[in-house]
Amino acid sequence: MLLTYSFAMQLQDLPKAMRPREKLLTLGSQALTDVELLSVLLGSGLKGQSVLQLAQSLLDRFQGLAGLLHASPEHLRSSKGLGGSARRSQLLAVVELSRRALLQKMRARDIMTDPDNVKQFLQLQLGQQPREVFGVLFLDGQNRLLRFEEMFSGTLNQTSVYPREVVKLALLLGACAVIFSHNHPSGEVRPSQADEKLTQALRTALALVDIRVLDHVIVGPGHCWSMAEHSAW
Repeated sequence: MLLTYSFAMQLQDLPKAMRPREKLLTLGSQALTDVELLSVLLGSGLKGQSVLQLAQSLLDRFQGLAGLLHASPEHLRSSKGLGGSARRSQLLAVVELSRRALLQKMRARDIMTDPDNVKQFLQLQLGQQPREVFGVLFLDGQNRLLRFEEMFSGTLNQTSVYPREVVKLALLLGACAVIFSHNHPSGEVRPSQADEKLTQALRTALALVDIRVLDHVIVGPGHCWSMAEHSAW
């Protein structure tokens, strides 16, 4: 028999087998909806609002899990149900654990075998920056991550990038390849003409020292754009 419930129900009113925490332990995390997973993390609701209702309202406000996990601490603080430091700390800890897990993967193997890991990491790193930030993934000869560096930052819609500084750090680290990334706080992730011109200038400079440019990923809140995937590279 298929069991259903209303978000308005309190957890104690649900059959034990339907409670998110019990489902997580018996069926695994993949058996839970986004609302149920978030309710496990939140632990409890608010006065007059069940934890399931609270989880749904937060997902609605942030347009899904990606928006919630990429939200700035200031945006989280202003959200009903996340005003307390304990819940915000839990969410921020989840984001940081995810970022570190992705870093570990990228340091252990060729990151180009799973480009989605790169995009997820860059989303976590740059997705909610209020100003444009230009970062570089420096890779070894097997495309394993040596270091990620936020090299330049600017205004809401532009930043100045100096190819000589990128080349200098790449040589210092002994990098054989790089992936560029910067964010567009506006949310429009398609590259501008200035982005394309900058990428070509960087490729030209790095080619002089035999360092490959594998991609330039533009990041916005909740999504990103790979120039290598969408143009002749």
